[in-house]
Amino acid sequence: MQKATFAGGCFWGVEDAFLQVPGVVSTRVGYCGGTTESPTYKDVCSDSTGHAEAVEVTYDPAKVTYERLLVIFWDLIDPTQVDRQGPDFGSQYRSVIFFHTVEQEAAAKASKEKLAASGRYRRPIVTQILPAPRFWPAEDYHQQYLKKRGLGSCHVR
Repeated sequence: MQKATFAGGCFWGVEDAFLQVPGVVSTRVGYCGGTTESPTYKDVCSDSTGHAEAVEVTYDPAKVTYERLLVIFWDLIDPTQVDRQGPDFGSQYRSVIFFHTVEQEAAAKASKEKLAASGRYRRPIVTQILPAPRFWPAEDYHQQYLKKRGLGSCHVR
């Protein structure tokens, strides 16, 4: 099993999309990329911790490639928005690909370059590609939030 970590706005919708992917074994929503130790949802929503709402995806690379996960991620977000996705704004909603290996870093950078060259967007792609920092799991009630409530995705796209 391997891990991939993505931040792309509200973590509920990102998590829900990855849960639908064959080869994804599990997901966890949480916070990463900031400076506050053991942040809570309230802390992160204050937009003062530096953390992004993120999803840690555990996947079987024999069933789904990291490159496929990147395609799914790009389709979920608007990579041209800074500190915002749809109606959600603040640094906690920024888009980031947190890589765990040098291979993931190379794949993420190549996919970003390919997307930028595609002409799909008129504005520059601002999604960050950063080393995966410590991942702080969100509170239990946030885990698989949409699935538990029988709700569809909360993403605009």
